[in-house]
Amino acid sequence: MNIVLASILGYLFGSIPFALVIGKVFYKTDIRQHGSGNLGGTNAGRTLGAKAGVSVILFDVLKGVIAMLIVSFFSKEAIIYAGFFTTLGHCFPVFANFKGGKAVSTAFGFLIGISIFLTQNYVFDFIIPLGIFFVLLFLSKMVSFSSMIALACATVLLYVTQSNIQVSIAFTIITLIVIYRHKENISRILNKTERKITWM
Repeated sequence: MNIVLASILGYLFGSIPFALVIGKVFYKTDIRQHGSGNLGGTNAGRTLGAKAGVSVILFDVLKGVIAMLIVSFFSKEAIIYAGFFTTLGHCFPVFANFKGGKAVSTAFGFLIGISIFLTQNYVFDFIIPLGIFFVLLFLSKMVSFSSMIALACATVLLYVTQSNIQVSIAFTIITLIVIYRHKENISRILNKTERKITWM
């Protein structure tokens, strides 16, 4: 029962489309009609500006962390389900016709939750992948490329640094979903037409 409750809670938290909420409430704009149409921080930033983009990223990260925190009060075993389903909820949100974002920020939130509530290995499970993301972003100027590689590295580190195979498998699935949802970005990267950031 705890696993079911954690999964439902995580999915509902993940389904909150902060990019859509912030766009409509503060900017009177539906970002699904602009840019890539994606309900994520990158499109929010490009469509609405840096403040909106950062806000969406922050809230999308916190979705997973908060869901996992709530579940930690009643079931340590179910924490992983809360984070996993938060990320799925972000991809397929019930509150936005099941058309969500690519889940990079929420996946990083899941990773933070894993390091805080399950492994307590902050350096290898979160800080190093985050560092890899920013180094690659500085070198490539591509958010998509940096995100996918950083999450893939996080997956490998989870297998190496901790013994809970359930955690590693759950994050592997999330990483594969994130990569799949970037299939168009991957095509543009290979064709050298992927959009690059200009602020770094």
